[in-house]
Amino acid sequence: ICGIGYWAGRKKKEQSEDYFLAGRTLPWYVVGSSFIASNISTEHFIGMIGAAFVYGICVAMSEWGNVISFSFLIWLFIPFLLSARVFTTPEFMEKRFNAAIRQFFAIVTIISNIVAFLAAVLYGGGLAIHKLFGWNLWISIVIIGVLAGSWTVYGGLRSVAWMDLFTVVIMIAGGSLVTILGLYMLSGDSHSLVEGFRIMLDRNQAQSGVWKEVVAQNARHIVQMDEYHRLSVVQPLTHEVSPWLSLVTSFLSVSLWYNVINQFMIQRVLGAKNAWHARMGIVLAGYMKVILPFIVVVPGLILFAAYPEVMRLPWQEMRMEADKGYVHMLQTLLPIGLRGLFLAALFGAIQSTVNAVLNSTSTVFTLDIYHRLLKKNASEKHLVLVGRVSTILILFISIFLAGFINRLGGSLFVYIQSLYAFFAPPFAAIFLLGILFKRINAIGATAAVFLGFLFGIAVKVYIQVDPTHPQWLAPYANQSFLNWAICAFTCVVVSLLTRPPSPCQVTDQLTINWKKLNIFDDLGRRWYHSVILWWGIFALLIIALVIVFW
Repeated sequence: ICGIGYWAGRKKKEQSEDYFLAGRTLPWYVVGSSFIASNISTEHFIGMIGAAFVYGICVAMSEWGNVISFSFLIWLFIPFLLSARVFTTPEFMEKRFNAAIRQFFAIVTIISNIVAFLAAVLYGGGLAIHKLFGWNLWISIVIIGVLAGSWTVYGGLRSVAWMDLFTVVIMIAGGSLVTILGLYMLSGDSHSLVEGFRIMLDRNQAQSGVWKEVVAQNARHIVQMDEYHRLSVVQPLTHEVSPWLSLVTSFLSVSLWYNVINQFMIQRVLGAKNAWHARMGIVLAGYMKVILPFIVVVPGLILFAAYPEVMRLPWQEMRMEADKGYVHMLQTLLPIGLRGLFLAALFGAIQSTVNAVLNSTSTVFTLDIYHRLLKKNASEKHLVLVGRVSTILILFISIFLAGFINRLGGSLFVYIQSLYAFFAPPFAAIFLLGILFKRINAIGATAAVFLGFLFGIAVKVYIQVDPTHPQWLAPYANQSFLNWAICAFTCVVVSLLTRPPSPCQVTDQLTINWKKLNIFDDLGRRWYHSVILWWGIFALLIIALVIVFW
């Protein structure tokens, strides 16, 4: 991986476009692999496996549910983002709305990247090292942070993206083998993969024995009811992490922000050679989302089938113990030698996400804050230097914050997802409305964003101080959609009551011109290059999986 990072980043990076967007030269297979590798992190190998142990198959919807946002990205957003020729999504916000929205979005992006992404991922990696080797947690976090972040400083997006191509292969191969060995472990003397899968499903139905007892013990915490179904993706409205409402609305409130306007994800798309490479990259990422639950959800179901007694622990302690499940599987299932391969898979996931978030965060800081507010006449070479220095500073701030996450208690998955649900809705609302409707203006967008954050804080305070609050309001996914709806309503009403935006803010590069819709350009010249064909198969696979686990 280090060799690939050096080779890809060896070219001089004196131009900011080369350093921050890889010179817009990334092919589709690098775009897709880097998109997924940036997404897969300890949130998955540590947090999601732990969440699947506690909640069941429903957490797979955080992967399969991306079919909606990926489809909108392929068919609507990629053409407009590429035609606008922007470096950052805050820059797009300024062109469509105003400078105030751009700066606020840039600041929130930096804060969310550090708190919700970097610190959480570094904590998960440090936790893995701590449990595997017995090292001090702080030392483990520092080691992970320094090793993972160094290549971003050296090579920018070009190094990061090409390293991700190799890393994602290791992650999928290593993660799949852990799942297979776990199923063999469940099968006992029969040594049958099919039998292991049957036992896993049977025990996760929790119809008898200790499995039924621990489900009943924790049902009140999870769904505010006396029981819950671990093998269904459709859960009650009061489910802590996956209420049924979120099956569709999570696209509007969180997925749109995460996959489309989140800088560290969309930066791979902006670095693509052209629209076809960008679209096919997202299609490839979609197929990886189909198989990811086999790697990061099924192991949690295997752990529940094998160690249900862990769920007898007190609620907060049990969720923290569940986050150690993947490392436990590495220690108990794998012989020394193979164990190193899976550690490489885990730390590859950490490195790719840390690299991605560091690179995008330094991009936003350098171009949207430093260059814009502090030194407008800075040279290209100076901007690259500032990008590297800011990367180092952001890294050490994240390392410092990561050491305190364990004091919060609870699940790493819930910690990360709840932060997404807080940061995402206001910007997701104004971005979608701004793209679709030319009448939306900067005043409406500004009012919606600030009201959205105030509302999000108010709801969390209300839930903490009033024990009689409606039970459906407690899940962060429901809070997120309610916040999105209020922001969307505010944005529309205020925009209609104030003056229309200027013509330069509603050009065809910034809003959809339904008469000149160019979604069918750059779809591939031959059938086996067809974006429509491969996207359609991906979408049908997701629909089939959701029906099976309905």
